[in-house]
Amino acid sequence: MSKTTIHLKSWGERVKSSLADLDVKSLGRVGVLLGGKSGEREISLMSGNGVLDALRLKGVDAHGFDPGLRCPTEIAKEKFDRIFISLHGRYGEDGTIQGLLELLGLPYTGSGVLASALSIDKIATKQIWISAGLSTPEYEELTATSDWDAVVKHLGLPLIVKPAQEGSSLGLTKVKSADELPSAYQLAAGLDKKVIAETCIIGDELTCPLVGQGESAEALPVIKIIPPQANYDFHNKYFSDETQYLCPTGLKPEVNLAVQELALAAYKALGCRTWGRADVMLDHKTGKPYLLEMNTSPGMTSHSLVPMAAKAAGIEYADLVLWLLSQTLLQKEDANA
Repeated sequence: MSKTTIHLKSWGERVKSSLADLDVKSLGRVGVLLGGKSGEREISLMSGNGVLDALRLKGVDAHGFDPGLRCPTEIAKEKFDRIFISLHGRYGEDGTIQGLLELLGLPYTGSGVLASALSIDKIATKQIWISAGLSTPEYEELTATSDWDAVVKHLGLPLIVKPAQEGSSLGLTKVKSADELPSAYQLAAGLDKKVIAETCIIGDELTCPLVGQGESAEALPVIKIIPPQANYDFHNKYFSDETQYLCPTGLKPEVNLAVQELALAAYKALGCRTWGRADVMLDHKTGKPYLLEMNTSPGMTSHSLVPMAAKAAGIEYADLVLWLLSQTLLQKEDANA
């Protein structure tokens, strides 16, 4: 993996400088997409309302639009100039809404159609990362006819079973014996036709937010997550005050840098843009980081991690939101080039 310099301070300074020069009126009428139809609707509403409040605080003409309650094609009737996507999961983070916005000619926050579609599919994501030589746990795609003993022989125990195209730990099971595999598969298959099993890495749970695009992309500070009973489930992610978040992580500087470099390489390999968040496990035995998944529409709730990392780099929540939206101005310039 090629070495990448991480300029945390310069990113924060550049954000502040760009916002000082930004005329919010140039952003026009802004649509904030929130809610949607996925299993993460509740979280999306929390994220979207936070974004909406922040943009209005900054003087932006921002309006909420819930494609879970209205037909998404009605976005065209709203005469928006650009879109902030605060949707999570299917129909918001999988390339579908991005494709609609492309057809409507509306600039939007986050990754494009292909990167979004690839990133939400954990199997496709792994295939790309493996082809790029990036470390990620061993895996298998499960079916109703899978040989459970063979899966255990390949991946070892414990292992993780989850839907391939869901987020927020929905449908995830930590399997400790082959006997538990059928029920774990059924749970995941109830949410997605594609189910993945992967080797469970025992160690520190980390996440690394990323910003920018291509060679100018940068990694923000790494966050260490310490959930109660080592269970970072849906409740502990979004509603528990017992989950601890360490930023700085308390890990050695060279470990943080290795995680940032791995996350940045993963982000670039998928072709992501604007922002994202790579989830990583740090193996206790070997000290090696392993990529779990890439989020292309990260949460923006009171418990969310990108705002936490941005704050560590000197950028407050409202400024982060405004900066992310301002990146759509660059998309418009690219489209007109």
